[in-house]
Amino acid sequence: MGPLNGYTVIELAGIGPAPMGGMLLADMGAEVIRVDRAGGADPKLTERVSGRGKKSIVINLKDPAGVDALLRMVENADVLIDPFRPGVCEKLGIGPEECLARNPKLVFARMTGWGQTGPLARAAGHDINYISLTGALYAIGPKEGRPVPPLNLIGDMGGGGMLLVQGVLAALLEASNSGQGQVIDVAMVDGAAQLMWMFHNFQAMGAWNADEREANLLDGGAHFYGTYECADGEYVAIGSIEPQFYALLLEKAGLSADEFGDQNNPALWPALRDRLAEVFRQKTRDEWCALMEGTDVCFAPVLRFTEAPSHPANVARETYIDVEGVVQPAPAPRFARTPSTVRHGAHGAGEDTDSILTAMGFAEQEIQQLKAGGSVA
Repeated sequence: MGPLNGYTVIELAGIGPAPMGGMLLADMGAEVIRVDRAGGADPKLTERVSGRGKKSIVINLKDPAGVDALLRMVENADVLIDPFRPGVCEKLGIGPEECLARNPKLVFARMTGWGQTGPLARAAGHDINYISLTGALYAIGPKEGRPVPPLNLIGDMGGGGMLLVQGVLAALLEASNSGQGQVIDVAMVDGAAQLMWMFHNFQAMGAWNADEREANLLDGGAHFYGTYECADGEYVAIGSIEPQFYALLLEKAGLSADEFGDQNNPALWPALRDRLAEVFRQKTRDEWCALMEGTDVCFAPVLRFTEAPSHPANVARETYIDVEGVVQPAPAPRFARTPSTVRHGAHGAGEDTDSILTAMGFAEQEIQQLKAGGSVA
């Protein structure tokens, strides 16, 4: 029984950050009901990880009876996750005005890329666009090359799904005190900007060159914070920032403190990085792991994500689990008294329609009428 046991979340089917947010809430014990589209993708096939722990109902939101069914469900919910562009829910008749009229304590969480307001609010976009507008993308990549997208981790996931959950939890806590719900405007561009806070801090300290890549402490410029190729073509990562960790790196690598002693002189970083690259190419990744892993060098092998589940540290922590044949990250964070769990894998579209409507107070005759009219499936 996770810490959100007893809360009900209605998640309108979307992609990326909204399903992630619903997954995290489900992991923590909330009953998450995914509202799928008639004729849409089957979450049992397309949401095999993010669909875990959720129930599914198919509702035709272009049908008045379907809209009314959703609004009746809202009366018994704590949260509604809206993954659409601004104005879509209003056009369907399920916007904040209609939903909060039915349930004044509802948390109406709106997940978009550009936010509900501003000149880009209704424009299409993806993670790469949102992080571009915050300076995050410009900062990542080689000095002489083009910026490199860090997958879709910053905008969609960190600045989207996780920020969505943060907002939902804060609003639920406030509603428990005030008895009132509210609308949350969660924008991936805002979340990506939040994740850049440290670099604004560095800039204010005069410790960051925003005009160059691979010229700073954390962007691959420093020789003691980066990745190195090994003799077998694999890679390792070091982050020996603190002087005592740096000294241990030099000791383990057999390097002279005279040659490498001026650690924090950026003018020396390129030459020292080249020298370190020569050293790391002398051993395989496994050999470097045997020498440095688990020490205070601040070292790790660079693993493919398919290798990660079998790494001994991840095995010991049970960081990954198998859910119905799909290896995936385990719920996090870990609660001592009310642990998170994955109750089941992704359900197929409409797999729980009858049981959901029954639990929401619909009579059997109503359910059959809604099905016959194509309002639900």
